[in-house]
Amino acid sequence: MKSSKTQSINYLKKMQAKNDVFVIIPAYNERKHISAVIIKTKRYAKNILVVDDGSSDNTTALAEKEGVTVLRHIVNLGKGAALKTGCEYALRKGAKKLIFMDSDGQHLPQDIPRFLKALETCDIVFGSRGLNKNMPGVLKFGNGFINTVMGWLFGIRLSDTQSGYRAMTAQAYKRIRWASTSYSVESEMVANTGRKNLKYKEIKIKTIYADKYKGTTVIDGVKIVLNMLWWRLSRW
Repeated sequence: MKSSKTQSINYLKKMQAKNDVFVIIPAYNERKHISAVIIKTKRYAKNILVVDDGSSDNTTALAEKEGVTVLRHIVNLGKGAALKTGCEYALRKGAKKLIFMDSDGQHLPQDIPRFLKALETCDIVFGSRGLNKNMPGVLKFGNGFINTVMGWLFGIRLSDTQSGYRAMTAQAYKRIRWASTSYSVESEMVANTGRKNLKYKEIKIKTIYADKYKGTTVIDGVKIVLNMLWWRLSRW
């Protein structure tokens, strides 16, 4: 009987050898973190795609130095646009499975095998950060409220609808293509998952909050909720 550790190592080697798994990393002015994120991710994935969303620093140069594919927006278009650029490129290259990771070091690449394993029996896997004591208070409150509204409007129950760490099959992406260019993209993915009745799972992940909080603000949260109401009224 093989030990669980041996099974995990064998599974990781199997996934690393596959050419149809793409890790997509949207980045905007992430010179402090991008190199380390790529180096760590290389241990778990062969195809790594960085989408530089109009950075004014040397994010692109640092990513290219690590030997990964880099796509660059001339101007900053938003996270949703960067993810879509990465997905469309990956599909043209034969991707069957897509993994989304943030570029600021919050997500642990060692969770990639867990996402891929879970994806074997569903269409989409969402990472859940849980009630991390280091999570900024505004984020905890906003996430909880958005999670509740998402359940009311789209019938999909998640403990963390806003985590950027997630995975999906290429076929699932084709069915939930989003219009959002901003931080609303995470919510639109979830809403579309509910609308299309796709099979999903949620797995616990650890998140590292190394820098001063950046990301969705209170204003962003209000916009996300208003967008959710609009999606429910206009698309259902």
